[in-house]
Amino acid sequence: MPEVSVIIVNWNARQYLARCLAALVEHGAGVDYDLWVVDNASEDDSVAFVQQAFPQAHLIMNAQNVGFARANNQAIAQSTGRFLLLLNSDAFLQAGALESLLQAMRNHPDTGIAGAQLFYEDGRLQRSCYAFPTLASELWQTLWLDRLFPHSRVFGGYQMTWWAMDTPREVDWVMGACILVRREALEQVGGFDESFFMYSEETDLCYRMKQAGWKVRYVPDARVVHVWGGSANLAGRETLVRLYQSRVRFFRKHYGPLTAFGYKLLLGFSSLVRTAMGWVISTVFRRPGVQNQSRAYWYLFRRVHLF
Repeated sequence: MPEVSVIIVNWNARQYLARCLAALVEHGAGVDYDLWVVDNASEDDSVAFVQQAFPQAHLIMNAQNVGFARANNQAIAQSTGRFLLLLNSDAFLQAGALESLLQAMRNHPDTGIAGAQLFYEDGRLQRSCYAFPTLASELWQTLWLDRLFPHSRVFGGYQMTWWAMDTPREVDWVMGACILVRREALEQVGGFDESFFMYSEETDLCYRMKQAGWKVRYVPDARVVHVWGGSANLAGRETLVRLYQSRVRFFRKHYGPLTAFGYKLLLGFSSLVRTAMGWVISTVFRRPGVQNQSRAYWYLFRRVHLF
């Protein structure tokens, strides 16, 4: 029985998967782990690559894209590690990252999930831990108050922009790009909720963990480079829809239908505002990237009522 089962869910991300696995081999050598790769019906050569380059990996090949939550649950059910490292295919471990996450778990036996410090490829810090979303926090973001007053614990509360993210601490939830999960805690709360196809599944898991008495901890000594959206970017505007559809599902599940309805109204208003602003900016300054973003938000606005 390995101490850690490393689980990577992949969808058409061969170029990132190769880097992810290479980083794991290089920086995970001092840890007793086994490797699980779940492929969600990729159409590139991801499966052939894993079979040839990493024959020791346990490979689960799905006939269709079953989503991130369900794919992780497949490997979780078959693996045996005491801890589970859930690693995105576009996340690359740096030296000592896995050891730091493990040490945090050993030092804090009441911790159910430990999250790494994430960085963009150019070295910029990537915010990776948050407070649980509320109607108020979503309103502050809609009105850009979180950007106007980033040091405010009220307006900057959701992304915790008042904090430099340079010290370990307990948080509400951590981004699922690289998290170490205690199997005992996961089995207690029942794994990922598979109704979340993609996005908010880690928010939901952390919420249930904390309800069950477990803590979620941010570990800045565990440094990981994260491309952010490596395979998701392939889905275009549908990715934006899935992002907010999952957020509505989180609100409905944990805060009730009335709050979820209020969030849908707020989301519709926000999408309309971003559509209009994007159109004005793209027209005046001739910026095609902004125009594409404006179209994506218009597409979202027309879909909100279906969530």
